[in-house]
Amino acid sequence: MNPVTGYTAIAVVSLASALIGFYGLRVSRTTGDFYVASRTVRPWWNASAIGGEYLSAASFLGVAGLVLLSGSTGFWFPIGYTAGYLMLLLFVAAPLRRSGAYTIPDFTAARLESRWVRRVTSTLVILVGWFYIVPQLQGAALTVRITTGLPPWAGSLAVAVIVAVVVVAGGMRSITFVQAFQFWLKLTALAVPVVALLIVVAGGVPGLEARAALAPELAFPAEAGPHGLDAYRTVSLMVALLFGTLGLPHVLVRFYTNPDGAAARRTTVIVLALLSAFYVFPTVFGLLGRAFAPELAERGQADALVLLLPGLLVPGPWGELLTALVVGGAFAAFLSTSSGLVVSLAGVVSQDLLGGSVRGFRIAAVLSTLVPLAVALVTESAGLAGSVGLVFAFTASTLCPVLLLGIWWRGLTARGAIAGMVTGALLSGGAILASAAGTTAAAPGWLRPLVEQPAAWTVPLAVAVIVVVSLADRRRMPRSADAFLARLHVPERLR
Repeated sequence: MNPVTGYTAIAVVSLASALIGFYGLRVSRTTGDFYVASRTVRPWWNASAIGGEYLSAASFLGVAGLVLLSGSTGFWFPIGYTAGYLMLLLFVAAPLRRSGAYTIPDFTAARLESRWVRRVTSTLVILVGWFYIVPQLQGAALTVRITTGLPPWAGSLAVAVIVAVVVVAGGMRSITFVQAFQFWLKLTALAVPVVALLIVVAGGVPGLEARAALAPELAFPAEAGPHGLDAYRTVSLMVALLFGTLGLPHVLVRFYTNPDGAAARRTTVIVLALLSAFYVFPTVFGLLGRAFAPELAERGQADALVLLLPGLLVPGPWGELLTALVVGGAFAAFLSTSSGLVVSLAGVVSQDLLGGSVRGFRIAAVLSTLVPLAVALVTESAGLAGSVGLVFAFTASTLCPVLLLGIWWRGLTARGAIAGMVTGALLSGGAILASAAGTTAAAPGWLRPLVEQPAAWTVPLAVAVIVVVSLADRRRMPRSADAFLARLHVPERLR
């Protein structure tokens, strides 16, 4: 593709995001504006912003790549990503908003009356945020390298700088405007090319038949294994995606911006509808790739399918225009998700280490950007959707159990919460590191999926540790547990 196309698309999206962010600076005045937009964000606006930050590189590029590689098996990722919000709607959204907390550590500290719980929760939130930002920066590196020819580090650096500037400028209120814009841009950037490509395919453009005939001759790199192990991988993936969504700090912090619990529920319902509509398009992209661009799987370019397919099927200026739209949407995905993560991390770091002031928030935002940037510059992506899926497994094994039990079980204690979070972190983190280091390559066939997809066993073990330790420590149950739970579950209008 013409490098000018890539430069233009990236520049336009970056400039638009910066301008909208600086508009948010004009209305960001108080500490509440920076942390939770003064809790005044309405459901439709907030749902668009949640869609903007949730639909990351894994959704925009990775889902299509997985469908290209594995066909219908890849459908589980968009199903899990969307169904996680159903879990949020049923169990978390309204109670979390009624808690009145700014961050997840605020919630756990208030619920369990423990500084140590807060410290452990803050550490895990920071780790999850950093792990999640790294794939976004790696996706930006991939996009910039393919579309402009620049070295990969340029894409990671560009996203990090833009995100830091916008977050420092206006905090949560500013980012809300930016992310809402970026969601609709991402949806348009996938929907328009998909419709155009389907019209081209239906019209029988010369050359497409030859491409389609090539597909059966190419072997897609899918792993073969016993049926039981495949079933385990699927179940474990769904556990990670369903429960991991409940502990994502950048997702949960958005519910604090709603006016009340009822608005938080309405926001979640709208998000479910928006995500369901969005995931149709990367899935269709993946199916079109299997039919007309299977060679990308053999070249190891599955994650680049969305970027390359319009130019392959629609040569000439129209293909360049579609590619520019896709590149702009991809860059918006990296910016919006990274922005949401940096806001959530800055809130935690500022509250715990820098006094909770606006100045502390801004310093924390810069620090929260620099660490994952350094990691992204010295590592390479191993598959965007897969790497983000491991972050979900880690979150499902650490933050999610404490959050769910803190909302729905009065018997939770501080020692139980800490023991469960540490257990989940050690087990899931150890499995993820072992898988990343390649130490599972020589493992027995049954052991490898247990390590590569650990959520199915790490989540139950973490929950069991929390329950057992809390029951053994029941004398230390917080005295305010009943009053706090009543606050979480009684609607505001009935108080």
